Amino acid sequence: MTHSLHRVKGQHGLDDDFVVLCMPSKDINHEGSGPKLRQFLELALEHEPSNLGDARLGNRWWQGGLDKMLDNIEDRAVVTAAFNDKAKLVSFLKAVKEADLGLSVVVSGLVEHVAECCEQAGVKRHTENRSLKIWGNTDLLPSEDILSVSTMCGHAMVPAHLVEYMIKRVKNGRMTPVEAATELAKPCQCGIMNIDRAAEILKELSEV
Repeated sequence: MTHSLHRVKGQHGLDDDFVVLCMPSKDINHEGSGPKLRQFLELALEHEPSNLGDARLGNRWWQGGLDKMLDNIEDRAVVTAAFNDKAKLVSFLKAVKEADLGLSVVVSGLVEHVAECCEQAGVKRHTENRSLKIWGNTDLLPSEDILSVSTMCGHAMVPAHLVEYMIKRVKNGRMTPVEAATELAKPCQCGIMNIDRAAEILKELSEV
């Protein structure tokens, strides 16, 4: 799940940012997995996710709505759900464990928080990946505050200039923070943009 490992915390931090991914193993258990992947997303919806999506065919905006996205899930899909609250994540993980889908599940977030949530949900972790941060000439990068929003799309489909534009729209009263965050989530194909966290950051940055 490397595309969710490099989220920049900025001033807002990453305490309220979690991504859960579910996928089958190609040529092992992918055949007939579509209904199980749909069940994963339906369980997520019961626990108030900030966002969710299908990394194979695109998020709800790409596919014309949430219902169409759910109907279009394929056996080889990779589905995701983003959460902005540890309690919601723990409750969701308990539901996923109870469902026993037989598919791979990956949770991304600050490692100590993920460990705590897994323990509370009764889930035993077997693998841990860590980000080594950004190397190279980092002076060429946008500010950490801008990156804290743009890096929530792990495939770099939310450009820094669009984040800056949305900050201006919020500052001028043309959009609410939630509306602006939702616009930023639309290009993020797999749906791991945490809309609630993005809205909070945009609100803070628009007040500077």
